[in-house]
Amino acid sequence: MVAVALLLAAAGAAKAGKVGLGAVLTTKDGGQIFGFDINQAGDDGVLASAQTINAQGEVKVSVETFDQNTGAITKSFAKYTGHRNEYGMDGIFAGDVALITHYVTPSGSIYARRFYEVMNPVGAGAFTGPWTAPIRDIDVLQGAENQATSTSVLFAIEVEHNDRPELIVTDLARNTVSKTISLDANLFGGGNGPVLGQYTAANAAVIALSPDGGAVGGQAPLNVTINLSTGATSRFSGYNLGPYGAGYVDGMAVDPNTGVAATVTELNAQVEFYDMARQIGITAKQLPCTGDTDQLSAGSGISVDPVHKLFLVTEKLYCSGSQGGAILVYDETGKLIETITGFNFAIGEPAPVVNPGKRMGWAFGPTFSELQQFFY
Repeated sequence: MVAVALLLAAAGAAKAGKVGLGAVLTTKDGGQIFGFDINQAGDDGVLASAQTINAQGEVKVSVETFDQNTGAITKSFAKYTGHRNEYGMDGIFAGDVALITHYVTPSGSIYARRFYEVMNPVGAGAFTGPWTAPIRDIDVLQGAENQATSTSVLFAIEVEHNDRPELIVTDLARNTVSKTISLDANLFGGGNGPVLGQYTAANAAVIALSPDGGAVGGQAPLNVTINLSTGATSRFSGYNLGPYGAGYVDGMAVDPNTGVAATVTELNAQVEFYDMARQIGITAKQLPCTGDTDQLSAGSGISVDPVHKLFLVTEKLYCSGSQGGAILVYDETGKLIETITGFNFAIGEPAPVVNPGKRMGWAFGPTFSELQQFFY
């Protein structure tokens, strides 16, 4: 658990005293975690848990709230054992409102239907009402990271229409939808790995993607801005450095106020910074201990701390794994501020979640039923 901390002059904020790893959370029922998040303005967090318990394929599931300061599970509810119900945690949004996907498998079928439950607030430790999807049988794949405004953005696909991609602009607490924006399936389809963010100061969504499926020696990644009122889009090409190019965009986050975005790309193990307002690149940086062909050491997830203007990148095999996994902290100019090592990620993604006020976050692992606390 080695941490190298440098001054945060660019962030203009006092450094927290502790930098490194903290508590490990384990699900109460021992199940694998299917989505988690924390309240950036409080102490609570929530996760969904599931595990297969016998040869007949029965699952044991629950939704669990936890104390983000200690990792202690504070409540377990929606508990079920059987073939019918499962849950996926989509995210916490403004006002400590969480969105949970409820998968219900009808009797005699192997295909689940999707319903959406809301926890308003998470601290209630229960479902408090539904969120009504504006389109029949959609699958919410991503929610833009945003706990500051009531306008939330979801990326979903229409399962019954060849997985056609949609952006949904919604107020989850009020169960209202103000806009649904249909996207070009050839560009925003799952094979191109679209990653969603929200640039709230410009009332826009940001999507980074690989237009040719991350092909070796392929096209440059695309950065797309989508106006949430009109649906109008603008785009520009990203960095495509290295002999094999960038490949997949494995992760992206955007500062909702400044419009600075950061991405991590697969084939060249780099992190790239962009000015979405001016639609230009800022810089591209090689991850520490890597070359521009080190695919296995690429970053895999990225989150933003908009208070201190920082991006946090997960790297599953830091320095080829000699120090375990790491979270690398960059400022918005692309300067590496600190490296927090000693992680044992089960997988590199999903991205870590952070509470800027506490200078603290949680990441996935060490096992599939655990979360790792850290301080930065």
